[in-house]
Amino acid sequence: MPVHIVDHPLVQDALIDLRDKRTPPDHFRRAATRISVLLAAEALREVTTSPVTVHTPLGPADGQKIESDIVVVPVLRAGLGMLDAVLELVPNARVGHIGLQRDEMTAVASRYYSKLPGSLRSSFVLMIDPMLATGGSAVAAIQLLRDAGAAHPNRLHRRRT
Repeated sequence: MPVHIVDHPLVQDALIDLRDKRTPPDHFRRAATRISVLLAAEALREVTTSPVTVHTPLGPADGQKIESDIVVVPVLRAGLGMLDAVLELVPNARVGHIGLQRDEMTAVASRYYSKLPGSLRSSFVLMIDPMLATGGSAVAAIQLLRDAGAAHPNRLHRRRT
């Protein structure tokens, strides 16, 4: 699975605030929201769009409109902290939830909850989870989404111009 490193200066600035032990709670929450919005915008870069023309007071204007059905799936509980920020960008997105717990002895993730919207096959599915250690939970969540019908977004969703 390819890894995409987001090296945007605003992401780096928010990340350093999150890591600094001197950051007060209200600044930490704002930095978490900022980084969530920036990461979601980057993750949604490949969402399918369609050309549209709208009529403005000065005349017609061409642009792009999101065409994809977007589904946001936070991994409980940490992913919930990112959900509101993502929904600020895509307020019409459908939302599902995945609950995973890791066995401390084997480090294998097991599902304790899954509530996903139907018809994921043609949707752009964005799984959100700020917690990453071994990657086992992320792999388990992705497999659960694939089993539910979600497909790899880079194969199905291309930007249309």
